[in-house]
Amino acid sequence: MRLIDSHCHLNAERFGGDEEAVLVRAQAAGLERLLVPGWNEWSSNRAIELVQRFPWLDASVGVHPHDAAKVDAAGWGRIAALARERAVVAIGETGLDYDRVFSPIPDQLANLRRNLALALETGKPAILHVRSRTGQGDAQDAMVQELTAAGFGRQASVGVFGPDRPPAVIHSFSGSVDYARRVLDLGLALSFSGLSFRAGEESTADVVPLVPAERLLVETDSPFLAPPGAPKARNEPEWVRITAAWAADRRGDEPERLGNSLVAAYDRTFPSHER
Repeated sequence: MRLIDSHCHLNAERFGGDEEAVLVRAQAAGLERLLVPGWNEWSSNRAIELVQRFPWLDASVGVHPHDAAKVDAAGWGRIAALARERAVVAIGETGLDYDRVFSPIPDQLANLRRNLALALETGKPAILHVRSRTGQGDAQDAMVQELTAAGFGRQASVGVFGPDRPPAVIHSFSGSVDYARRVLDLGLALSFSGLSFRAGEESTADVVPLVPAERLLVETDSPFLAPPGAPKARNEPEWVRITAAWAADRRGDEPERLGNSLVAAYDRTFPSHER
């Protein structure tokens, strides 16, 4: 089965010095595409360095909601400059986290807005982290409001990305079927990870069949969110095959056909510096 990993933190310290071996295992498992997202200035630089070392990878740069209060104007200016690099195909990981709230919510909102504006400015899709506390959906509601206010799903984003290319990706999807329908109506892509198998995320199994094939992605969020059967200490991109097989089963699809679709959806969403 052809595979992609639309979100793998190969730039995390937990992979330090072991990147090549991890990628060898990933390619042996069938991976053809892999995106390394930044979450602050250091990790964004590191993502670009990895693409320079392994040109079949892609990078994104941005500020995660956990780091929203830690990046000053000068740091943001440097990240915005990195967004113009050829190796960079997306903006983020950014978003809203109303579960752990490591940065105050007003700082998260201000950070999200500047990342969304950068996505529209550069024509590179935003990668969005959206988390609420279990049983709640306040972050999801706020995200839809912010996307709408920024012009996503309307002429502002269609004029930049065209009618068929997603202007943003909900990474490691978490939320209700209603929320999924709302972000799909805005033209977004949805990416599914090992989070889909956790208690409290049961609605994700109903969301997967609803996603148009051209906007369906899978990921590991390595080194986090190991799916069942993968090592919990350090998830790796090779284990995306578990989530992909589950998605194929939920959609009643042949694995080979879904694999082809995943690669095509990735290439549509993240036109690469190499392809």
